[in-house]
Amino acid sequence: MKVSVIGQGYVGLTVAIGAAMAGHRVVGLDVNSTLIGDLVAGQSYVPGTNKNQILSLIEKELYTPTIDSNQINDSEIIVIAVPTPLTEEKKPDLSYIHNASELIATTVKKSALIINESTSFPGTLRKIIKISIEEKSEVKFLYAAAPERVDPGNHDWSIKNTPRVISGLTEEATNLAYKFYSTFCSSVHKVSSPEVAEASKLFENTFRQINIALANEFSEISNVLGFSANEAITAASTKPFGFMPFYPSIGVGGHCIPVDPTYLSFISESYGVNAKFIELANVTNRLMHKKIAFRLENYLGKSLKKLNIQLAGISYKPDVSDMRESPALDLISELRSLGANVSWHDPLVLKYKNEVSVPLSSNLDLGLVISPHQAIDFTPWRNSGTHVLDLSSGPKQLGWYKFL
Repeated sequence: MKVSVIGQGYVGLTVAIGAAMAGHRVVGLDVNSTLIGDLVAGQSYVPGTNKNQILSLIEKELYTPTIDSNQINDSEIIVIAVPTPLTEEKKPDLSYIHNASELIATTVKKSALIINESTSFPGTLRKIIKISIEEKSEVKFLYAAAPERVDPGNHDWSIKNTPRVISGLTEEATNLAYKFYSTFCSSVHKVSSPEVAEASKLFENTFRQINIALANEFSEISNVLGFSANEAITAASTKPFGFMPFYPSIGVGGHCIPVDPTYLSFISESYGVNAKFIELANVTNRLMHKKIAFRLENYLGKSLKKLNIQLAGISYKPDVSDMRESPALDLISELRSLGANVSWHDPLVLKYKNEVSVPLSSNLDLGLVISPHQAIDFTPWRNSGTHVLDLSSGPKQLGWYKFL
């Protein structure tokens, strides 16, 4: 089966490789020529893929990374896996969805199943993608939604063993989508409509956003009461029923948690429903960098002005290089606004915009653990007795005070 995947980022490449490994002939289309050039050479920044695997699939003509949109023609299945970020005003940005829809409408000349994996609000497939394509094409396409569930760097859950939720606009589309995903996913769950599938993805990450916000608020409470929120949550998690642990953090990062709840609140408010919990959680987590900076000053008993502070790990989560929506960037900015001299060390990032990773320094007033990658050697801090606070999320103990 010829499959085209529009977008070769974290989601698109994972789907493309998964489908190719299952024996489909996959075209991986992206507008980023540098990215495609890297993929042709077998190079990828996406966890779970490797050079030998990519080159082998290319050699077998099971995977073709390209910037040539004409190569998606005569596909039987076309997967849309493009970014759905927020605008500067924190509103949904569907420009990539519109571009992909227009590309399909003007390029593909015969019927195919169009599957949207890009996260968006309920109704995107039916009211935006389908309508956008049909406005410019007379081809009768089938349509389905299968919201992505990629978790970069997670070695326990992959595209193979993570259940997929799917639904088409017609029974035929649902059945074709089910047949396709069943070739490389061990569990595929059908739901009654694309809107249910789209909403399920948003609710998954809204659930996480709200519970992380609760943990962050609990951290504020525990701080003034003089005990560790981390320890209390770990204790609560010993309850074998009715509880799921979420831990305080410096904020939320990645594409999903900071973004998906806003898509849900946007569509709910457009129908006149005020999503109070969601908005409160969004605000709580977005302001954590300011609250943490204030708590650091109180903890140290002095201003942060002219203090030498270094962060260890600035990507949004441990063991990945992904900088999308990384809350470490907000914390760095806040610390600098208060006059601190801030540097950072991250062997997975190395360079971000105009800054570069520097070795862990022993000449510090304060070290902050943010994302404790396995690749970070904390020996310089340990040997020098550097004053270190652990701001990482989760119960893992590194030997320093869990500040949150």
